[in-house]
Amino acid sequence: MQEKQFTVIADTGIHARPATLLVQTASRFSSDIQLEYKGKKVNLKSIMGVMSLGIGKDATISISAEGNDEAEAMTAIEELLNKEGLAN
Repeated sequence: MQEKQFTVIADTGIHARPATLLVQTASRFSSDIQLEYKGKKVNLKSIMGVMSLGIGKDATISISAEGNDEAEAMTAIEELLNKEGLAN
């Protein structure tokens, strides 16, 4: 299992568009990918789950991946967060 913490830097937080990009990226992998915020964990492949967390700017989030392609999944998600200026 791989897990990493990120700090949200986007002024608008993780709203509809970035949440959609995250879900689409996570859905390309077979691993179980979870997003944790304020003690609540959701499936990163669920747009409703991600949106329900209401993640704002300066939030600390934790993303974990477990499965046969967990390393590739974490790399892709981290690259997306950096490229889109969402989190670091």
